[in-house]
Amino acid sequence: MPTRPSTLQASVGLGLRRGLIKDLLAARTTDLDFLEVAPENWIGVGGAHGAALRELAERFPLSCHGLSLSLGGPAPLDVDFLREVRTFLDQHQVPLYSEHLSYCSDDGHLYDLLPLPFTEEAVHHVAARIRQAQDILGRRLAVENVSYYAAPQQDMDEVSFTNAVLREADCDLLLDVNNVYVNAINHGVDAHAFLAGIEPGRVVGMHVAGHFDESATLKIDTHGAPVKPEVWALLAEAYTRFGAQPTLLERDFNFPAFSQLLGEVQTIRRLQNEERRHG
Repeated sequence: MPTRPSTLQASVGLGLRRGLIKDLLAARTTDLDFLEVAPENWIGVGGAHGAALRELAERFPLSCHGLSLSLGGPAPLDVDFLREVRTFLDQHQVPLYSEHLSYCSDDGHLYDLLPLPFTEEAVHHVAARIRQAQDILGRRLAVENVSYYAAPQQDMDEVSFTNAVLREADCDLLLDVNNVYVNAINHGVDAHAFLAGIEPGRVVGMHVAGHFDESATLKIDTHGAPVKPEVWALLAEAYTRFGAQPTLLERDFNFPAFSQLLGEVQTIRRLQNEERRHG
């Protein structure tokens, strides 16, 4: 298995969304350290959007976060698609490719990230599929802890399930801090205990995002709002435990002025710098 890439190092990125292309093309290279793209949204894209991707990829390193591998699903992995992804990653010299620790398809795509049961059987199933994906991709894969709103079966808690998958698959973790917070509120668990329980050497990147407050006990992971103070605090705690890993600010819609997004990027930089000074 290839060694873990590290060229992103401690850095801050923003997701490449088509609604942000104009602003990203006008951005300074000092504003951001990398851009994150979903390969399935860009493979084979031509025209103005394809040209924009090529220009942005010349200015900013790319990280990739997939949406459709369905690592925990029942249907066989799409080997042809994985080979296309490998070509895209090689073409753009992408150091980090991540996917969701969930499933999203069976006979067809379900267009949602559905939770896996926290069982030994699920550990063996998803770990075998991650190993297969890594073999085809020729690189390590990072899986992301997802937000979930129903638990199909819980023979173990989420952190135990996550660690078991990481060990058996010998893969890495993309730690989504907002998802940790959302799950903690929705399911009445301890976000701090989740961070404390994750094996530190597996974390190679982080996500942070905003969510929607449906109520005091129900949070919806939307990526459509500013990051909440509680999530910023949890990100700082994550840096203390795992170091200032490459961190992406996720924003998928309800885009504010680009200067506001860069303000959140600067908050991430400040927290990373504080960790480097005190770590």
